[in-house]
Amino acid sequence: MTHLPTQPAPTPAGTTEFTGHCLCGAIRFRGTYDAGHDLNACHCSQCRRWSGHVWAAILPKTLEISGTPKWYRASDFARRGFCGDCGSSLFWQRDGSPVIDVAAGAIDSPTGLRLQGHIFVADKGDYYDITDGLPQDPQE
Repeated sequence: MTHLPTQPAPTPAGTTEFTGHCLCGAIRFRGTYDAGHDLNACHCSQCRRWSGHVWAAILPKTLEISGTPKWYRASDFARRGFCGDCGSSLFWQRDGSPVIDVAAGAIDSPTGLRLQGHIFVADKGDYYDITDGLPQDPQE
């Protein structure tokens, strides 16, 4: 279990602080990400099935997690983290990477985030259209 320190570390220039939590509050987190971070919505079948629709996540520079997420091996190259109590989808981590992506929907408002585009649109669901005019990449 990782505990949040009582005093946050100074925020490096050019970064933005964030906090968030799962639906029940058993898992809480905070960290920083680069200002101007690109937020893309992933439309792959795994992300849609896991989150219930599309997945959008930030790539934090720093991340501190309070509570113990459960992890599921979603593929042969990544795992997905969630709350074992309420089931909230929270994290995604590529094998061998120290970075844990954080679900944008679990970040406390105001986030300051803006969607920049869509990835894996060749695999998107047939029940919706993407009409926001943002760039769409058929793959990643």
